[in-house]
Amino acid sequence: MTIALAAAGTGGHVYPALAVADALVAAGTGIDEIVFFGGDRMEAETIPAAGYEFVRVDISGLRRSLSPANLRLPGMIRRATVRITEEMARRRVGAVGVFGGYVSVPAALAARRSGAAIVVHEQNAHPGLANRLISPRASRTLVGFPAAKHRLKRARVVGNPLRTELAAFDRAALRATALERYGLKASVPVLGVIGGSLGAKVLNDTVARIAADAEPEGLAIVHLTGSIHEAEMAPLAKRSGVRWVVAAFESDMQYFYAAADLVLGRAGALTVSELTSTGTPAVLVPLEATHQSANAVALEAAGGALVVPQSDVDRIPVEVQQLMFDGSNLERMAKAAADLAADDAAGSVARELMEVHRG
Repeated sequence: MTIALAAAGTGGHVYPALAVADALVAAGTGIDEIVFFGGDRMEAETIPAAGYEFVRVDISGLRRSLSPANLRLPGMIRRATVRITEEMARRRVGAVGVFGGYVSVPAALAARRSGAAIVVHEQNAHPGLANRLISPRASRTLVGFPAAKHRLKRARVVGNPLRTELAAFDRAALRATALERYGLKASVPVLGVIGGSLGAKVLNDTVARIAADAEPEGLAIVHLTGSIHEAEMAPLAKRSGVRWVVAAFESDMQYFYAAADLVLGRAGALTVSELTSTGTPAVLVPLEATHQSANAVALEAAGGALVVPQSDVDRIPVEVQQLMFDGSNLERMAKAAADLAADDAAGSVARELMEVHRG
């Protein structure tokens, strides 16, 4: 029998699912006994590149604004459910891990039709609509943040699954290689900037101000812009007086965190979990009108991050400068972040899937 994983849309859904797949393989599940279901976004490339079977279905998400496209959604869900049900039956799927995103609902409906057990994992402090709908009928519901436990029945906190390179992170062992990777000097403090897979213009603009105010040897920047913004930011970085490394994304995020003394970023669930796993201090700017502020609450309360509303971004350059040159404060923040790290979240989700799979 096979274990299926449904994840789509963003790295916040897809990368935890991949971490669980890796944990399943490490626990003895054959790689040919795992199948992913998703759409045509990043999962369509990322999952096959990781070596897993991927079944693409024609499905997209609900648009929050009034849109004629939403009228097509029920039909898409029905067709996707039929397709996934057929694929599950052919592979004799016994358990389905659902990680959120637009593929989750048809995958859960197909699981019920196929008699497969459902395990839900919710990454965010505020559960998404799909997982709220699925959770009441799931065999197990697991969450990344304690706040989500109160919004989903019978939920258990396990943390957010991370790939092995981050779950077993060792900054001291990686630091020299990381600095060499980005062409940085050990004597210059490093600001890491990350705005998620699509990037964040407000952070890009803020980084430009930080770089303009910094002394040439006073600061270095490793900036993951997202694919949309790389072409815009690269010329600015090249003209800057500071060492400013720009890349659309980083496939080996352990080096990004090993290089960074402080991170400036959004507060997506995966970013917050990576900060705790790597013990990295941060200045976080949650995306407005989203769940991101809730994701950052515990980290800020513990002292591991400074949270700045997007409406107040003008204060960030000063805050970053003050933190970058306050080594004792950075050490306290790093310890506070590390103290919140989850213990083997990927392994916990994998074990739940294997248990319900065995029935």
